Amino acid sequence: MMDKKLRACVIGMGPIGNIHSECYSKLPNVELVGVCDIIPERAINGGKRFNVPYYLNCDTMLRELKPDITSICTGGYEYSSDHFEPCIIALEHGSHVLCEKPISNSIKHGQIMVDTAKEKGLCLGVNLNHRFTPAARQAKKWQEEGRIGDLLFCNMALWIGKPQDFESPYYHLKALNPHSVDIMRYFCGDIDEVHCYAMKAPGRSIWSTASVNIKFANGAVGHLTSSYDIARGHPMERCEVAGVKGRLVFEDMWREAVLYPAGNPLKEVYTNPVFGGFESFFDTFKDRIGSFVNQIYDGAKPEEIDGSGEAGLEASRVIHAAIKSLELNMPVKVKSITE
Repeated sequence: MMDKKLRACVIGMGPIGNIHSECYSKLPNVELVGVCDIIPERAINGGKRFNVPYYLNCDTMLRELKPDITSICTGGYEYSSDHFEPCIIALEHGSHVLCEKPISNSIKHGQIMVDTAKEKGLCLGVNLNHRFTPAARQAKKWQEEGRIGDLLFCNMALWIGKPQDFESPYYHLKALNPHSVDIMRYFCGDIDEVHCYAMKAPGRSIWSTASVNIKFANGAVGHLTSSYDIARGHPMERCEVAGVKGRLVFEDMWREAVLYPAGNPLKEVYTNPVFGGFESFFDTFKDRIGSFVNQIYDGAKPEEIDGSGEAGLEASRVIHAAIKSLELNMPVKVKSITE
């Protein structure tokens, strides 16, 4: 454990970079020391808002400020092509890295990011914030206590209304589903094989709604439904995990988790408290970023990181397998995806 505050920098000062910066500025054991963006207006505004030095070049910032943690909040093609270069630069400067999802739009680049962190003995995390909530942890606790028994199936649904089209036909699949796939892997482990069907909703040029059949490595089966075509409402996310002893249902990240014991009419419920609970989506960032900071502060080893770079990479590998399945109209083994 360190005896002083960690130093943090943020690269990419769009809306998400500002959220990361705000989280670092509010956490007790870390200090935001610098921000960076290649767009001068964003860099200047970020520096003024958080009262820290701003930079237009991340290599210069990292060399001068020497942060312990660097958040990568850049975008690029398919919302992630610009993650690779600053991540590698931060690792080369000896900084632990928390990268926005998806880890990269390229499996090859994502693998290099994971391998580089491992070679340097540094921690790499991905902002898989949908499971960094009390409700998700309670659901996982029920599972670890054996309350649902041997796994049978997992059904996951996530929809966020985004009526605009994007530069890539696979944008929805790649940008949204690191969350949904990670939650499925969180409860059920590695995914062996997928078979994806998708549609382009009327007037759209991207695959905007998808249905993916899933076979887990442990033999359980599952299904993922995701969409950019449903207007935001309540709920927007639902995960159902079933075993031979019961089912658990985890809704809207932090809102509620319910355990349904098999053969028992009594259910057990966790409900987000009105006072002291999560109040907005921002709290999922605060929880996830706070968890990463705490692990670094306490001296966690790279392989101990919750929501690791490897977890982010494997979630993306599943998505790329689903895309290949869609193109070939046949099931695809996840491990076959290397590019």
